[in-house]
Amino acid sequence: MIRALMADRPDHHSRIVEVSSRHHGQRLDNFLLAQLKGVPRSHVYRIVRTGEVRLNRSRARPSSRVHEGDRVRIPPIRVSAPKSTTLSALRLAAVQRILFEDEHLLVLDKPSGSAVHAGSAAPSGLIEWLRAARPEAETLELAHRLDRATSGCLLVAKSRPMLLALQSAFRGGIDANARRGMRKVYLALVRGAWCGGAREVNAAVAKTGLRAGERLMAVSAGGRAATTCFRPLRVWPGASLMEITLITGRTHQARVHAAHIDHPIAGDDKYGDKGFNREMRSRGLRRLFLHAWKLQFNHPISGREIRVQSPLPAELQALLDASQADAD
Repeated sequence: MIRALMADRPDHHSRIVEVSSRHHGQRLDNFLLAQLKGVPRSHVYRIVRTGEVRLNRSRARPSSRVHEGDRVRIPPIRVSAPKSTTLSALRLAAVQRILFEDEHLLVLDKPSGSAVHAGSAAPSGLIEWLRAARPEAETLELAHRLDRATSGCLLVAKSRPMLLALQSAFRGGIDANARRGMRKVYLALVRGAWCGGAREVNAAVAKTGLRAGERLMAVSAGGRAATTCFRPLRVWPGASLMEITLITGRTHQARVHAAHIDHPIAGDDKYGDKGFNREMRSRGLRRLFLHAWKLQFNHPISGREIRVQSPLPAELQALLDASQADAD
């Protein structure tokens, strides 16, 4: 009993943080990341896993939810001072690409090659850069994620209630009349000439392993339900430009479903076709041809419809122009 009580007593080595209403319902790992600015995500997971973090005097998992009034014991952590107090020009340019912003949320135009958050493969990402660029902001949280290689619309919440509202909209998807929920539309170049018109793919996806620190997904009957709509915009003899609408939001969903229907996305080194990728590389493609083109949702506060569009990056547009010129 004495040991249990001592484990939750603050001293000069640890501190006790009481959860406020602003963080009610948040995952423990996200709560800790907000408290421990600059600490790598991998280290936060380690101190939870080893029991150095206590939630109401007990061990907890990273996925545990904290509630208003809970007490979280945080062990001493030494954070190295940053080498520079300013963002690099490249990072600053990335977080200044704002497509839409109000007092509650903002939409970034994410460049390909930038991770959205720190992880095992990246010491920092867009959300960390954004927080560094806006130190006065009390809360900045990703409402969803994009693959590192994917470019386009990335939604960020400026408060905990807004984050929960946006995440709820993402979980709800979009109805048939596109009037509710979150509509996410991508542009992708896929292998082969598309036959027919729009097609809906309903195929559950599940995690199959890890590669280079990233999850690998596959179509699996035992996975989570996933629905993707494909609509052709331009068709050439060996490739097609597709509009892809995600009805659900599973990891790598567009890429897995495209490969599943034998139309893998150009430049996809995980689920794509090596021969097709080599051909596209010879034409100048140096990245995944997947772009988060449009984002449409009803604003949780005002209720008005928000429509945001990210222009196709120059390197992807150049490839399309060359393909059209070859066809002509």
